[in-house]
Amino acid sequence: MEPMISLQLWSVQEACEEDFLGTLTKVKEFGYDGVEFAGYYGLDADVIKEHLDKLGLKVSGSHIAAGKLKEDLAGTIEFEKKIGNNTIIIPWIESGSKDKWEENFAFFNEIQPVIESAGMLLSYHNHSHEFTEITNFSALEEMLKSVPKMKLEVDTYWVNFAGEDTLEWLENYKKYIDCLHIKDAIKLENDFESTELGKGILPLKDYAKFGADNQLRWLVIEQEAFQELLPMESAAYNQKVLRTILKEV
Repeated sequence: MEPMISLQLWSVQEACEEDFLGTLTKVKEFGYDGVEFAGYYGLDADVIKEHLDKLGLKVSGSHIAAGKLKEDLAGTIEFEKKIGNNTIIIPWIESGSKDKWEENFAFFNEIQPVIESAGMLLSYHNHSHEFTEITNFSALEEMLKSVPKMKLEVDTYWVNFAGEDTLEWLENYKKYIDCLHIKDAIKLENDFESTELGKGILPLKDYAKFGADNQLRWLVIEQEAFQELLPMESAAYNQKVLRTILKEV
């Protein structure tokens, strides 16, 4: 089964702010199978769902802050189910200490059965700090030990940025992985920066092959920095590149 391709809408946040529904329409026209939400720009769930259905655009997941889940888990689940989403993804936790991470793990264990009982998945999206923030402590590895039903949306760019062998890491933790964030990177003098797919240094074909071989549901495109193209231009370009790569693997 070939993974479907989704766009993390954070990549085109300015367009979403200007015209959210119009941006969804363009994303579908670009050829995407789905979108991953990072906010709803004041629109009701029913309005979003009606527009998604009209377009034939699926929901690969929604990035929802842990604080929102603490404040209103029931309301969040209700909203997400209305728009047709079955995956709640925590996009960022920076705890700073083992004790704080363990507090978060306890919270994740508390909400996971509630989310599961609603027919949904709880997932976590990594950056690089989970690997590097605390010496001799991998927050992701400890999370999976402590919250065994947690799924992962692995951001391949950030795993690489953390200095890990990304393909080896993916293979080691594949049973937890629900989908991948696919980005490319260019190397700056003392840093990395995301760029359009195929214009950087990351082995995107290997990541796509992993997704296809392991029958992942989604490959989610995200871009956070733009050198020449505008964000919407990059979104259109990236879909074509990843679609071509998937045909090759």
